[in-house]
Amino acid sequence: QAIADFEALWPNIHVELRLYTDYGKIYNDVITNISTNTTPNVCITYPDHIATYLTGSNCVVPLDSLFADETYGFSGTELRFDAPTKEEMIPQFLAECAFDGKHYAVPFMRSTEACYINKTYVEALGYTVPEILTWDFIWEVSEAAAQKDENGNYLVNGQKVMLPFIYKSTDNMMIQYLKQAGAGYSDKNGNILIFNDTTKDFLYTVAEHTKSGAFSTFKISGYPANFLNAGQCVFAVDSTAGATWMGSEAPLCDISEDKLVSFETEVRMLPQLDPDNPQMISQGPSVCIFNKENPQEVLASWLFVQYLLTNEVQIAYSQTEGYVPVTKKAQNSAEYEEYLNRSGEDNELHYEVKMEATKLLLSYVDKTFVTPVFNGSTSLRNAAGQMIEEVTKATRRKKTVDEAFMSKLYEDMNSLYRLDQISAEGSGKKELGKLPGTAVILLTSLAVVWCLMGAYVIFEAVKKKRKSEKKH
Repeated sequence: QAIADFEALWPNIHVELRLYTDYGKIYNDVITNISTNTTPNVCITYPDHIATYLTGSNCVVPLDSLFADETYGFSGTELRFDAPTKEEMIPQFLAECAFDGKHYAVPFMRSTEACYINKTYVEALGYTVPEILTWDFIWEVSEAAAQKDENGNYLVNGQKVMLPFIYKSTDNMMIQYLKQAGAGYSDKNGNILIFNDTTKDFLYTVAEHTKSGAFSTFKISGYPANFLNAGQCVFAVDSTAGATWMGSEAPLCDISEDKLVSFETEVRMLPQLDPDNPQMISQGPSVCIFNKENPQEVLASWLFVQYLLTNEVQIAYSQTEGYVPVTKKAQNSAEYEEYLNRSGEDNELHYEVKMEATKLLLSYVDKTFVTPVFNGSTSLRNAAGQMIEEVTKATRRKKTVDEAFMSKLYEDMNSLYRLDQISAEGSGKKELGKLPGTAVILLTSLAVVWCLMGAYVIFEAVKKKRKSEKKH
């Protein structure tokens, strides 16, 4: 619809849409496109991806000069639609698209993670859902929900299946825990800091609760919403953009009606270490533009990108999912406010769980964060999640998760994702550690030899000079 409406305004511009169902596939295709000079004009992307696209290439357009263009920039005089000004962009979201002092994208839609809770089960277990969840609360209630009767049925639901706590994006799980703990992940120079004691302690905690049956992941067990809606999960952490799948009344429920269990759903921020200082990740795709030989082609791309920021597109898209508009212009509009105020009127457009997820992000935008962007930050993100997946998988297979396992895991992640190379490239140097004793002896010997050679050359030069002086 956005394309059709845009082409009606600019008949000389044709937009061809290519659909994907996975951001990773877009990323891989663009990497291939760069080498063959066949990049798209406009691409849904993430800053981590852009940092890799820019390696050794200027294929992505820096947008700051287009932002300021009087004719076609933000609030330009020749625009044929009511675009937002730069000041009307949500500053936190726009800042996420800038690195190395330049903006390489504009935000398109934003979400965060939320914990979708079976409140009915929590209360049946003797607990009350707090306003802000803590990790201790999640683990305690999950352990209680993992208890079985003498016949092997879970006490809380009477079924043979119960996965109390399921996390969809384990990379976010690790990243957010480290942020909350004030522990290392990476820095803006590309130094890899994730292999620390806090990471290790958290992985031991994951192993402990996996062993008891209280925790699992999407990659290992399946989509959290399906377990939640079947009464086989208490805490399901997923994106706020996935809210339309969550709850026994969810409009996009993905299981058959005979498996549905009726329960009351609550939406909360993901679990925190310090409820007084909550931290949650900001996510959701942005849009970048690729350089082309014809500057008019780049300008046409910029016009379309701006059109995606209009109220018509931003509000329409936010109504279909749990995303929020990326502009103050849309968020403060009467149309959007009316939409939010009608929460719970129906289980379609105004589905209450989706609306609560949206309001969660709107209320805590100032508590969101993003990770540093550099060439290789995508690999680090993958490694962060993979460590949780490996520990969970190993525990379920009854392997021993101990210091030896952790050392091997760190070594494997470094090798698989080449994190040691990323750190060296990002910082401009690589710490080599203490030299072996044999190397120290060799280097010392070489230094002595060079000194003796230097002394001999000087001695011969002086001797020759003295002979010359005697002849004269």
